[in-house]
Amino acid sequence: MNKNYYAIIMAGGIGSRFWPISRTSHPKQFIDILGTGKTLIQNTYDRFLSVCPKENIYVVTNEIYTDLVKAQLPDVADHQILTEPVMRNTAPCVAYGCYKIESQNPDAAIVVAPSDHLILNEAAFIATIEKSLKTASENNCLITLGIKPSRPDTGYGYIQYSDDTLNDEFHKVKNFTEKPSLDVAKTFVESGDFLWNAGIFVWSGKAIVDEFSKHLPDMHTIFADARTVYNTESEKSHVHTVYADCANISIDYGIMEKAENVYVLPSEFGWSDLGTWASIYDLTNKDEAGNALIPAEKVIMYNSTNCMVNVPEDKLVILKGLHDFIVVESNNTLLICPRSEEQNVKQVVADVKQRFGVAYI
Repeated sequence: MNKNYYAIIMAGGIGSRFWPISRTSHPKQFIDILGTGKTLIQNTYDRFLSVCPKENIYVVTNEIYTDLVKAQLPDVADHQILTEPVMRNTAPCVAYGCYKIESQNPDAAIVVAPSDHLILNEAAFIATIEKSLKTASENNCLITLGIKPSRPDTGYGYIQYSDDTLNDEFHKVKNFTEKPSLDVAKTFVESGDFLWNAGIFVWSGKAIVDEFSKHLPDMHTIFADARTVYNTESEKSHVHTVYADCANISIDYGIMEKAENVYVLPSEFGWSDLGTWASIYDLTNKDEAGNALIPAEKVIMYNSTNCMVNVPEDKLVILKGLHDFIVVESNNTLLICPRSEEQNVKQVVADVKQRFGVAYI
């Protein structure tokens, strides 16, 4: 196993679109949302054990989730858990992990991935990551993984690529587009030169540090100046002090859309970002009426079709005459809404917070 290969798992989100199961105190990456016996972050960590040594896997998360990470990933040492005092989107998260790794190993090649995605074909995923790490080690480039779209989905970002290639497989990126309208998404899919943005990135430590210095110089200064405290007792206090000075910006907008040396690898490994209840519905076994029931033992459906139901194991639930709905109960909260309106769950969470405070959030 290549000791210059590293992984950064981003695990700081709150997963509000999966409310009420996903809460601020216990978000979706720490939940076995698919009933596999492992949480999403545990599955993500296990995948990277096949890519790099376990001591080279870092988790960047909000400080309030430190104990959850330790409990669910007991093999991860304290110095591998990088905590954020405040939420500042993905650019500072990526910078913290990459600058720390680059400072201790200038030859590092790094994969950065979310903690809450589903990968069905793990062998293909591992082969894709290893190929990308090798290419990143040998070339001054930033690599993103793109998924061939199966439908015109408005919930994903899209990557347009050109015929110019690196190593015959990595295509030069032309444009990034965030969550287009349905008509635009249809045009993208029909064109054949657009991919879904999986939010998985690969680069050398040197390459990403160089791009931060060019495009986010203030953030570069913050994390470059911290090189003297990485892996010391002062690291946490110093980083927490300066973190508030970081811009609230995504790695996509801050770096990937601006850099000149960005390449995409068209990939197929059974990917889903598990971003909405619709994605869970698509992946769950269904009864003859198209209902996805978790768990199925104590849910009785009468004249009901195409519903997504997720309720506590000890709860008996009877639904009659319900079609194309989401029914979710957790943490003393019941949510019932049409599947077609699931994108509005974030607004519901905001309304609940405004009316009742954080008790139900």
